[in-house]
Amino acid sequence: MKPQPETSARAAEPPLLIKLAIDLGPLLVFFGTNAVYGIYAGTAAFMAATVVSLGVAWLRFHKLPVMPLVSAVVVMAFGALTLYLQDDTFIKLKPTIVYTMFALLLAAGLLLKKPLLELLFGPVFNLTEEGWRKLTLRWALFFLVMAVLNEIVWRNFSTDFWVNFKVFGFLPLTFLFAMLQVPLMQRYAVTEAKEENRA
Repeated sequence: MKPQPETSARAAEPPLLIKLAIDLGPLLVFFGTNAVYGIYAGTAAFMAATVVSLGVAWLRFHKLPVMPLVSAVVVMAFGALTLYLQDDTFIKLKPTIVYTMFALLLAAGLLLKKPLLELLFGPVFNLTEEGWRKLTLRWALFFLVMAVLNEIVWRNFSTDFWVNFKVFGFLPLTFLFAMLQVPLMQRYAVTEAKEENRA
């Protein structure tokens, strides 16, 4: 009976690794190809890897995550402009556009009193209305700050620096911010005891 937890833990590992590969794979391909062949080859590889990652997501999970899907649409549009016009400004604008879109969508959800994070992560996390509202506001502000940060970096530093910061700056900042939200999520978590009291 003891090996069962280990077996279930191992069974849970592949999906997690696949999700990480889907989310981070295209970015790492972009970083590696840019380092060797330059921004235009990196952009083409980024676009191809994005399509592959969505295909893997569909085959493995039979659905496409909302945020990677929105990001993929912007990657394809701005990547195509970058390659066609041979102007790397477009691919550099991609994070600004995506982060701004996410910030506006989250803000619109708050105004309509329908926090989008609750729609996306409600099946995973069980928070109070106030918890979802505060969490959504924090993420909206975070995405807005990231959009501004992207503008500062690509307009004031080299292309290689921007690509490096996109991988080693934006990703760690996002993970760090997500971890900092754990106390808020714990504070506003709806427990079974609270639900029973409400009933």
